[in-house]
Amino acid sequence: MLARYLPFPGSPRSPSPARRSCRSLLGLVLLAVSSILAACGPARAQPLPVVDLSARTPLPAAAEAQITPLRLGVAAIISPAGTAESYDALARYLGERLGRPVELVQRRTYIEMNDLIQAQAVDLAFVCTSAYIEGHDRFGMELLVAPQVNGETVYHSDLIVPAASDAQSMADLRGRVFAFTDPISFSGRVYPTYLVQTLGETPERFFSRTFFTYSHERAIQAVAAGVADGAAVDSLVLEYALRREPGLAQKLRVIHRSPPFGIPPVVVPPDLPTHQKALLLDLLLTMHDDPVGRGVLDQLGIERFVPIQDSAYAGVRELTARVGRLP
Repeated sequence: MLARYLPFPGSPRSPSPARRSCRSLLGLVLLAVSSILAACGPARAQPLPVVDLSARTPLPAAAEAQITPLRLGVAAIISPAGTAESYDALARYLGERLGRPVELVQRRTYIEMNDLIQAQAVDLAFVCTSAYIEGHDRFGMELLVAPQVNGETVYHSDLIVPAASDAQSMADLRGRVFAFTDPISFSGRVYPTYLVQTLGETPERFFSRTFFTYSHERAIQAVAAGVADGAAVDSLVLEYALRREPGLAQKLRVIHRSPPFGIPPVVVPPDLPTHQKALLLDLLLTMHDDPVGRGVLDQLGIERFVPIQDSAYAGVRELTARVGRLP
């Protein structure tokens, strides 16, 4: 009976299931140990990147949109089209020398431009004399420079009439149509109002009708076309218009010229950073020494920019106070 349970001599003994399980587990352990030993062995060295410190690449230039533009304000002394034509070259010149874009800003009236200066919405501005006084007294507008023309820093108010008019003085314009330039213009409204007051009148009673052109250039055109019987304009703008359009000389006459007054200045907001103000001052004062700058000034009819003091406008202040507040 015992013999049936014993293997035949020489035959392989069949492993039991438990033994087979132990062998499988041992194989898995050996495989895991082999993997760990292989991972801990010496790694193949990787080449390090080479950096050449002698090769230098310039930083990319800042995009124009990322640079704050210089805002150049120009009062409506001449028409918007004339302003763009005259001051575009100046804007380009300033932009090139400053390395930043320049934005030309215009408004219809002098007061609107003054409001922009007060709000620091412009950085540099060309204004008329009375606009400077109004801005200086109201919020501290600051003088920067003044244009020099014909060796001087003065201008006049020229009283003009159509060439065919029989008028020889302001007295002869009684009952006629008169064109004012801007409500606070010194040469275009304050001074002609003063002339009317010396006759014992007010513009409202003296003229049959008045209107505003909102630029000296348009007032000149109104008189030349016979739309107005008279107007008072900035003498420098009139000279500039006659150079640009010589035919105007056959269409109008100057019947009165005022005494000299301080020329319309270039101003800045009172809170403009000191370094920026100094940079603009140096650039404008040396502009005439630069051949390119000289060409831009020639286009504007300016010889050079020069320093100027508030005292240069004492005559404007005195006459403005004499005329009184205008409606």
